Amino acid sequence: MSDEIAISVEGLGKCYRIHHRANRPKTLAEAVHAVAASPFKYLADRIRKPDETELFWALKDVSFEVKRGEVIGIIGRNGAGKSTLLKILSKITDPTEGRATIRGRVNSLLEVGTGFHPELSGRENIYMNAAMHGMKRAEINAKLDEIVGFAEVEQFIDTPVKRYSSGMYTRLAFAVAAHLEPEIMIVDEVLAVGDAAFQKKCLGKMSDVSKAGQTVLFVSHNMAAIQTLCGSAIWLEKGHVVERGDCMHVVGQYLQRGNIGSMERTWEDANQAPGDSVVRLRHVSIAPANDDDPKHMTVRTPVALEFLFENYVSDTELNLSIVLYNIEGVCIFNTGSGARRAPKGMLKGRFVIPADFLNDAVYSVRVLIVKDSSVILLDIHDVVTFEIHDIERGGAWYGKWIGAIRPTFEWKFGPERELEAIGSCV
Repeated sequence: MSDEIAISVEGLGKCYRIHHRANRPKTLAEAVHAVAASPFKYLADRIRKPDETELFWALKDVSFEVKRGEVIGIIGRNGAGKSTLLKILSKITDPTEGRATIRGRVNSLLEVGTGFHPELSGRENIYMNAAMHGMKRAEINAKLDEIVGFAEVEQFIDTPVKRYSSGMYTRLAFAVAAHLEPEIMIVDEVLAVGDAAFQKKCLGKMSDVSKAGQTVLFVSHNMAAIQTLCGSAIWLEKGHVVERGDCMHVVGQYLQRGNIGSMERTWEDANQAPGDSVVRLRHVSIAPANDDDPKHMTVRTPVALEFLFENYVSDTELNLSIVLYNIEGVCIFNTGSGARRAPKGMLKGRFVIPADFLNDAVYSVRVLIVKDSSVILLDIHDVVTFEIHDIERGGAWYGKWIGAIRPTFEWKFGPERELEAIGSCV
């Protein structure tokens, strides 16, 4: 392998065995009743219906190379295999087949506070983590103030980390990972738990790390962060590499023609639907509000978004919140139904984005369901996507209309004297 290659992945695969229990009594009372009712049938069922094992390939035949100093984003939907890949590269788990060769010291930040001991103070955890990465005490002393200052935990540096808030935990974990001068830095979607200022600070630090010639693998659902930080990207879907190349190109393809590029999604089986024992999302659809062709929505088309979700707990205060992003990952708007008492059963939400509001672009929808205005029950990115097309324009200019949105406002335009006369009459 060339000295320029920091990471080489060849035919990598990871297989898990999923055990499915046969239909059997779930409680002791049910088992006693089944045996008493028909002991021979109960024993026959146990013989005829053994537990089944299913093979699930989280990764399959994944191959790529990462050059030294390259910053590469790894994108894909939930369950695409991104975290499994990072765990293999971090040597947390072994592959089932293939191999991954890494040249250089690796520092991974896959979960908040990875490697921290809850009973030790922040200072003690810094020294312990640095020592585990082969740094001498003098090197740690030189970096200590910088790490503590970046994490903004000066006041609590000698407090056991088990008493830290999730934000403090995150800041210190990232600060330690970023300041130990790794040759290869692997970062999963952990920045999502921090506030906006901290995320910006982390992205700035990762940019500095990459400019210093260190290799960075970055997993995120934030396409703006991916495109800002990364020069290239890998798109994973169902454990396979769909595309690898220039970051802008791969992200564009991911949003436009990937599996997320559906304007309607339905989960017929409630057990497979996103959610939990409180709520589950069952249907999402996007269509023109004026019955136009759904495949060719323009900037003049009002767009209706509809949602069905099932509420399993009666009299629960729920808020359905929608966040719309463009292809660059920029948030266009966040709108919500408002917190209201929701009855048990199937519930529907609908709103319309007016015409002459969105610019021509590809958009993705994020759905959140929040309980009691504070508890997030469901948060699913890229649940559906849609494209808004441009329209014919008069004049000689047909370039890209600048801006994330494209509203049409009421304008007054003409000679100053006429406009002043209009204004005086209002």
